[in-house]
Amino acid sequence: MSIRYNHGVNAQPSGGEGKRRPVRALSAQRLKAELYHYAVALGTIAIVATVLHHLPDVSHTTVALMFLLVVLSVASRWGLTAATTTAVVATLVFNYYFLPPVHTFTIADPQNWIALLAFLISAIIASRLSERARREALNATRRRKEVERLYALSQQLLATENVVELLNSIPAYVRDAFGLTAAAMFLPKRREVYRTGVDHPELSEQQLESVSGRGELVVDEERLLCFVPLRIGVRPVGSLGLEGAILSRETLEAVGSLVAISIERAGAVENMTRTEAAREGEKLRSALLDSVTHEFRTPLTSIKASVTTLLSTAEIDPAGRKELLTVIDEETDRLNRLVGEAAEMAQLDAQQVELRREVCPVREVVEAALEKSKQLLTGREVKVQIPEQLPRVHIDLERIAEVLVQLLENAAKYSPADTPITITAEQAGKMVSVSVADRGPGIDDMEQSLIFEKFYRGRDQRYRVQGTGMGLAIARAIVEAHGGTIGVTSQLGSGSVFHFTVPGE
Repeated sequence: MSIRYNHGVNAQPSGGEGKRRPVRALSAQRLKAELYHYAVALGTIAIVATVLHHLPDVSHTTVALMFLLVVLSVASRWGLTAATTTAVVATLVFNYYFLPPVHTFTIADPQNWIALLAFLISAIIASRLSERARREALNATRRRKEVERLYALSQQLLATENVVELLNSIPAYVRDAFGLTAAAMFLPKRREVYRTGVDHPELSEQQLESVSGRGELVVDEERLLCFVPLRIGVRPVGSLGLEGAILSRETLEAVGSLVAISIERAGAVENMTRTEAAREGEKLRSALLDSVTHEFRTPLTSIKASVTTLLSTAEIDPAGRKELLTVIDEETDRLNRLVGEAAEMAQLDAQQVELRREVCPVREVVEAALEKSKQLLTGREVKVQIPEQLPRVHIDLERIAEVLVQLLENAAKYSPADTPITITAEQAGKMVSVSVADRGPGIDDMEQSLIFEKFYRGRDQRYRVQGTGMGLAIARAIVEAHGGTIGVTSQLGSGSVFHFTVPGE
């Protein structure tokens, strides 16, 4: 990778005059600062000389050391140029006020020439060493800050896995990390430029595309512009344009590598997510086909057998005919219910169900659910424990009754017929919690988080009890559509308590 400094020669022509004014203003500020530094340094020399000149019997060594201290202080704060100028002025003041004959620039004693020359050389060498130490300290501080900014930038880049969101955010991340005025990124595969704003024409698409194609780092010091190629190895990914500051070459290359790696990583994560989604979709279709095939086959077999018997046997007594017709009727209802559950699950997944909310007492919901489940609950003891002062709920009555019906049917299917089912309700903050408890075999801890998934059925019950595994998934979707939660508390051998919450009035 090569680096090319434009100095404004090959810069894009847009906005040229608008950018020269800030540069001139910056130069004027620097000139004022340098004049201030010289004034302070020379003023300090004058003050020290005046104080020492009025002290009785001050030695030349003391004067030289005091002046050298001032020179070192200037070098450590404002650099070699100001320190050298201060050293020369201090030498002249030393000669004029302290070396005989005083108040003249004449030096009578040759040894004073040696002392004066030694002072000047020592001051300049010390200034150079102090300037070098100051410059190295400034470079170390700058590099530390750049490393901290690069780390913060890497954390932001690696935290985002959505490609579209990442691409839109990268320019803003880079701008904020390094205190820039603007940033833009060009990706040749997408043929798009992502910017922090539209009012920065200096970061033109042509320049970004050119840098991406050539793979060269371009720095325009006059206009404070940097163009960085984005590469993964030798493969170009795009380019990044920065405006408002000149960063070191190492930092620019590191930023380019970080951005390129984050783009590639986000793309890989997105592809992996798509692959995983496709695999999960295939598993879902297989589970649906297996569940529906198994559940449809049983009622269809019963219907087929009943119809065949009715058609093949001419003489069937009225009781037998009625029994066969009853089987056909019940199994037809079962098929209709299976189709309805599948359609409802699809609508809930697509969030196409509109809730008809109303305010009603919890007891009304329970009564509606018990009415729908009375055939399945025939002969079962059902205990209802609902406090009279319980707040009313804001729900879709038919949908929440459907949830309760599903929980009651589960309790009836999976618990002995001679054990009671208990329905309770209580206030839970702004929500109302409804529970259905049974005394069945209980649910294993590992399965408690799975039973609300579509088509999942308990390992010990899936071949003993009829069902598609969609009932609890539908119940969860309905409750969550109301803004509530659903769960189960269970222990093997002690039964299960299914509970859900809905918003109170």
